[in-house]
Amino acid sequence: MEITVKWRSHLQKALHKNRSQVFSKYIQLATITKEGYPANRTVVFRGFLENSNVIQIITDTRSEKYSHLQTNPVAEICWYFAKTREQFRIRGKIDLVIGNNNNLTWQKARQNTWNNLSKNGKEQFYWDTPGEEKIEKEKEEQIPIIDEKNPPENFCLLLLNPDKVDHLELRGNPQNRHLYTLQDNNQWSYTVVNP
Repeated sequence: MEITVKWRSHLQKALHKNRSQVFSKYIQLATITKEGYPANRTVVFRGFLENSNVIQIITDTRSEKYSHLQTNPVAEICWYFAKTREQFRIRGKIDLVIGNNNNLTWQKARQNTWNNLSKNGKEQFYWDTPGEEKIEKEKEEQIPIIDEKNPPENFCLLLLNPDKVDHLELRGNPQNRHLYTLQDNNQWSYTVVNP
């Protein structure tokens, strides 16, 4: 897949210009529940899969978002950059990379993502099951033993394969909006639309 597509260049510029704002790495990820409802939450952008436009996100296999994506592996992210006043809505299919995946490139990416997490980031994968009723424990029981080198089985790398990008620039009058769509021939089409 072509890496230097126009939307990616705009996104790279936005990431660079907003790099001083820690929240520029936070994105909204929307999935679809098994009942057909949208479910939205904030996640952290973990970079692009090497030599691609694929966006990396992490989750716990015990989470709702994981079960949503197992049922319906499509999602959309919404990314707002306050400093440059730009919004990117990126839609696509999600690949779930867990420990027993046979794709070596994906396994390497999963391991690298684990290695790049802080100790606090790793610790959350050793907590009790997300969404279940909380049971108070003795203080000694609360400290998990973390394997900092090897991700646990419930650590999942989400790979969002973009097929549609909506880029809105809120600066200027009029504002600018561009739609990018991945075609069947693996090439991106580009249209300027009204904001």
